[in-house]
Amino acid sequence: MQPDNPLVQAMLNPNTYPEPTGKIELIQTHISFVFLTQNYAYKVKKSVNYGFLDFSTLDKRRMYCEKELQLNRRLCPEIYLEVVPINQSATLKIKGEGETVEYALKMKRLPQERIMTQLLQEGKIDKKTIDQLAAIVAKFHSQAQTSAEITEIGGIKAVKFNWDENFSQTTKYIGQTLSKADYDSMQTKINNFMTKNKALFESRMAEGRVCDCHGDLHSGNIFVTDKICIFDAIEFNDRFRYSDVAADVAFLAMDLDYQNRSDLADYFIAQYTAYSKDAQLAVLLPFYKCYRAYVRGKVVSFRLDDPNVKADEKAAATKEAQAYFQLAARYANDL
Repeated sequence: MQPDNPLVQAMLNPNTYPEPTGKIELIQTHISFVFLTQNYAYKVKKSVNYGFLDFSTLDKRRMYCEKELQLNRRLCPEIYLEVVPINQSATLKIKGEGETVEYALKMKRLPQERIMTQLLQEGKIDKKTIDQLAAIVAKFHSQAQTSAEITEIGGIKAVKFNWDENFSQTTKYIGQTLSKADYDSMQTKINNFMTKNKALFESRMAEGRVCDCHGDLHSGNIFVTDKICIFDAIEFNDRFRYSDVAADVAFLAMDLDYQNRSDLADYFIAQYTAYSKDAQLAVLLPFYKCYRAYVRGKVVSFRLDDPNVKADEKAAATKEAQAYFQLAARYANDL
């Protein structure tokens, strides 16, 4: 689906909607189109298949819209409203007559300027907000689903597989975004940590600490209004969500460290630990923070191979990836 296709054009037309829209804005990612109206956001999944993500058929897109609705209602029930059909008759119309040609996830629109990343840059996030966030995340984890299947998919074998994949996918960036010394050191320290702490990983699995988490818990997926809303949990691949709760906590802590707010990262960890009574968390956090920073470094490095990314953007991506890998190396030194 390209932006000039009939569906996108229709979704930019106020007549397609069941309510007044005001000005309609389009935000596009590699996997979705999001149409922002005056009061709502309508998210349409693109017909793409990346292997780890498959939206290639209408049935799959409907299923993943419904899954996204269900998963995100765990933390934002008042924001995630419904899955709506887009129908074709004389014209395209949401909940109209005729054949259903697409589906959209309808959400309440929240102000973009209240995204936590921006508020952090403006110095508007304080310890009170972090405390509320820690309480929300701890409660969410205590209620999250777990099972033998979830434990298996998110357990020690999967963690080892993910790290091996990280190391194999980043050899090509040694000397560009990642130094050989840091690469070798992290590989040794990570593998040693997993071997030495095998019993700890297994006890976490046995205690139900591996569960159906959020999977993408960083400041760009948090709205801070009169209520805190953590949105955009990963719906397209269970393997990215099923994990030790420590991996969720580590993602936000790493993100705060990266934004030079280690004071807030430490406070978040302390408050989460108090609420969750998870005494083992401290041992695992450097490991999972290293993982989250390393994955960010890897993903940003991928931009260097993209022919559509301009030279100045590649230069910025190189610096960003280097910063993430250097942060990962610092965490590895604490193992």
